[in-house]
Amino acid sequence: MGEKSPLISVCIANYNGEKLLSDCIDSVLDQDVLAAVEIIVHDDASSDASLDLLQTRYPQVKVIASPSNVGFCVSNNRMVDVAAGDYVLLFNNDAALAPCALSALLAEQRRIAGPCVLSLPQYDWDSGALVDRGCLLDPFYNPVPNLDPARRDVGYVIGACLWLERRLWQELDGFPEWMESIGEDLFLCGLARLREVPVRCIDGSRYRHRQGASFGGNRVDGGLRSTYRRRALSERNKTLALLVCTPGWAAWPLLMLHLSLLCAEGALISLLRRDARLWREVYRPVPRTVLGSLDRWKALRRRVQSTTCTTPREWWSAFVWLPRKLSLLWRHGVPEVR
Repeated sequence: MGEKSPLISVCIANYNGEKLLSDCIDSVLDQDVLAAVEIIVHDDASSDASLDLLQTRYPQVKVIASPSNVGFCVSNNRMVDVAAGDYVLLFNNDAALAPCALSALLAEQRRIAGPCVLSLPQYDWDSGALVDRGCLLDPFYNPVPNLDPARRDVGYVIGACLWLERRLWQELDGFPEWMESIGEDLFLCGLARLREVPVRCIDGSRYRHRQGASFGGNRVDGGLRSTYRRRALSERNKTLALLVCTPGWAAWPLLMLHLSLLCAEGALISLLRRDARLWREVYRPVPRTVLGSLDRWKALRRRVQSTTCTTPREWWSAFVWLPRKLSLLWRHGVPEVR
């Protein structure tokens, strides 16, 4: 772990994670891997004692202390910019690796012997239940957890534990900073899949995750719960990922159908919840953002699609056709936003 030329850079975005960081960093320090590893933490202007903890307990960790809160995308971009490893693992501060995790990821990277995006099976911190083995997508780019051990190639792997070559990260331009947080992993993996880069969840190890501890939402506890900000970013960013990444002519009718259904969903849930703020802050801004800056998004789409190597059949192979929101509504009822 202490060699001067790291092969692996573990990048941990932190905001007010004082109570989470020790479990996370200790799990990296305890890795059984025959490779030099560096740990980089970007502190996003935390108001707790995160920086004091890092300075006193983990002097070997490279710390980037941001003077202002810049969000998940910028945090990770900054860390990879200073990373020295050939391979990068983006890792959440509310998660912990199994001891053989880096060894398993490195072995699969070497087996593939080319660009790839990898992750590990995710297990809930408290219950120990399998959360996902990467995610598939529904037609409107909502994530559908993959629980099938026979399926390795997926639509995307979440940014809580995302491995790739630093060179591939640079070729894909990292996380799009206009996304701020939420959906950046979906977008990055979409860009990779368009170039026929495997996006895969591997066997041989795992990680535990306190789902939602760092940004709220992301789990079901007696019902669907989230925050206004999380829902707003999620709906906006998934819509833009749909527009930019969907190959071929299908993107345009799919976008129009999606926006129509999203507005109907927003109106219905806002009425059921008697919550005008939900419509005002989450749903109404999405069509305005997309259609109000359509030239910008069309230019981005042209640039992304110009590098496409995959076929439509390969692209849609990572999708399921039942809308995820319908199954969640059936199982858990109308979501609560706070």
